[in-house]
Amino acid sequence: MSKNAKKHAAAMSQIDRTKVYPLGAALDVVKQTAYVKFDETVDLAVKLGVDPRHADQMVRGAVVLPNGLGKNVRVLVFAKGEKEKEALDAGADYVGSDDLVAKIQAGWFEFDTAIATPDMMGVVGKIGKLLGPRGLMPNPKVGTVTFEIGKAVKECKAGKVEFRVEKAGIVHAPVGKVSFDAESLKGNVLALIEALVKAKPSAAKGTYIKKISLSSTMGAGINLDISEVTAQI
Repeated sequence: MSKNAKKHAAAMSQIDRTKVYPLGAALDVVKQTAYVKFDETVDLAVKLGVDPRHADQMVRGAVVLPNGLGKNVRVLVFAKGEKEKEALDAGADYVGSDDLVAKIQAGWFEFDTAIATPDMMGVVGKIGKLLGPRGLMPNPKVGTVTFEIGKAVKECKAGKVEFRVEKAGIVHAPVGKVSFDAESLKGNVLALIEALVKAKPSAAKGTYIKKISLSSTMGAGINLDISEVTAQI
């Protein structure tokens, strides 16, 4: 057995997959069982009682995590004129219009999120089939199609997370890094859970949050006590 395999086995042995953990305890386990040299991302997975096949049960939105994501988010903005300057002043990494469309059509995707002013969506639509599958298409529902470009750029840089329920009814989203202190991770987890609760579709019936699990990039999922978590938001 390789050294990493032994470390993985040792880490997994510390997790009881049959129990549910209070949030604080789960975060402690995630941090204690991290064994690789890089700073792993901490991910949250939430199973929702919705059927995404029905448009009125789609769950989608965005939230600015209070303690950020612990990484440099590369922001691209489609804008012209004064809005182009506003984007640059706010810290956008790339700003342009047709020039950026041409680069993307040529296979360039060196950015993490894309924002556009409403008047630029005709231009952006030309590459919708390239951006959409990668989750990079600007969308007014998550605040990435807006004339408030400066605000949008700053939010993305600060740790804005977009979420969308998958076909299986699960939302996956990052909530920080293993190197974060437990309180910072806790604040981010609760902010995301609160955003999901607020995004509950009126058509959703029965139990809305069915399961919550926390994991690091290389770690196993740790099941959270739903009642204990939701009581804190």
